[in-house]
Amino acid sequence: MPKVTVPQIQASKVRNGSEPLVMVTAYDAPSARVAHEAGVDMILVGDSVAMVALGYDDTLQVTVDDMVHHTAAVARANPDALIIGDMPWMSFHVSVEETVKNAARLIRAGAQCIKMEGGRKRIKMIEAIRAAEIPVIGHVGLTPQSANVMGGFKIQARDAHDVRRTIAAAKGLQAAGCFAIVVEGVPDVAGKLIADAVEIPIIGIGAGADVDGQVLVYHDIIGLENRFKPRFVRRYGTAFEDQVESLTAYTSDVRSGAFPADAEMYKATDELSEALGLYGSQPT
Repeated sequence: MPKVTVPQIQASKVRNGSEPLVMVTAYDAPSARVAHEAGVDMILVGDSVAMVALGYDDTLQVTVDDMVHHTAAVARANPDALIIGDMPWMSFHVSVEETVKNAARLIRAGAQCIKMEGGRKRIKMIEAIRAAEIPVIGHVGLTPQSANVMGGFKIQARDAHDVRRTIAAAKGLQAAGCFAIVVEGVPDVAGKLIADAVEIPIIGIGAGADVDGQVLVYHDIIGLENRFKPRFVRRYGTAFEDQVESLTAYTSDVRSGAFPADAEMYKATDELSEALGLYGSQPT
């Protein structure tokens, strides 16, 4: 398949006859190659790498350097999917100049666009990034970087006022130049109303079925992450259990002497064995 482009994504609205978009959050070259083979449309190199791969309790610990490192790893796999670099906490909060520089670092690492959390208060930053010819995806609803303000990872837009406010935020992001928006952790009716309110695609994660696409974390999809399972996750594999089984068998074989066997060893030639005195004579 040809490389997926920003204009293709921007034009993908289910109500206009497009198929739902598929986005996967991944952080390294092997998972990017798998996503490529599976035919996903977009790979988000998410700041969730902090929790999924780096062992932190939240996304606030990850840095721009971390995101550049993982974005570059995904880009080296050269997938057909559109690569999205996630702007981590404090990379777009201080100044417009610093925001644009941080976005450019992700583009230079191999992303084709960036994602930024937040609603109307991010518009100035989004407009500056767009002015630098960098495409932007917005993110509203449950925004993990705001977990401390929200009191944790809690469902958002749970009353009519908050739904209307989230719709207004999505419209503001569209007006600022975002070509798509991730909507996370809202009731299904809110996801539908937001998708209906804008002309750009809405990518849902825990936002119901009536949106323009879905995103899940790679490790959740394949079952490698098994410590917790949010309601919106469907596991399609048992990767954690499969890998434990494989490593347990390896451990057993090493301890019993079953590994390595002849097939896994480089055998010495007769000449080398004779020179080393392995046939009864001593080497000279």
